[in-house]
Amino acid sequence: MTETAAPRAPGGAQAVRRALDVLHCFHDNGPDLSASDLARRLGLPVSTAHRLARTLLAAGFLEQDPRTSRYRLGPAVTELGRLSYHQRGLHLAAPELADLAERTGATADLALRSGPHAVIVAGGSVTPKVGLRRPLHSTALGKVLLAWARPGEGGPGTLPPLPAFTDRTIVDPSALERELERVRTDAYALNDGESALGVRTLAVPVLDGAGYARFALAVRATPEVITPERIGWLLAEARSCARALEVLLLSPAERRPLAGP
Repeated sequence: MTETAAPRAPGGAQAVRRALDVLHCFHDNGPDLSASDLARRLGLPVSTAHRLARTLLAAGFLEQDPRTSRYRLGPAVTELGRLSYHQRGLHLAAPELADLAERTGATADLALRSGPHAVIVAGGSVTPKVGLRRPLHSTALGKVLLAWARPGEGGPGTLPPLPAFTDRTIVDPSALERELERVRTDAYALNDGESALGVRTLAVPVLDGAGYARFALAVRATPEVITPERIGWLLAEARSCARALEVLLLSPAERRPLAGP
């Protein structure tokens, strides 16, 4: 009896997937990319990458430098990003994060989950020169999003191989599971040089009424600022901000009930 071949994705679905893969090539906030760069990153023929890029260019999702013929994200992406930013109410979070940063002397960031990454959507790390994606396993933001993962998001077992960024990075899935148990028990996550040496981060969840992390909130600084003696106070400040963000970013039906007197 012959084996039945796995069904192939319809041509239209494959084209959409490839077009989205082209857009994802710009996640690292690096320099403009040529058709050859896109082909190399995606493992596609240059002619295919060029055709996909021209289609996205015509739709406004990419734009092309007339001098170099290299591509960057286009105005349609900017428009959709700004719409999403306001639809989520993230413009309301900016003053709260700025106030938290001023009080603590640390960078304050807010992130949500996108597959195996935490994506910073508001806060001091949102700058033109810094990418917004962070690995889940080596960041305090990511650990929070894993520890209180929403249904369908998947736990540590669904992540790709865990790369090491420093000698402190957790790269063993079993060790990461144990770390997430500690995070849930202590109700916060710590990143002490796991992504970059000399950087310490505390993160807490912004929870919905079902107990899932809709966002993660972090304060990040050097070990000289986030000292063991200050951790309790910093966590209290971060948790106060997280509760305020629950009110600002979640609808009344989604929020946790207010604590009693």
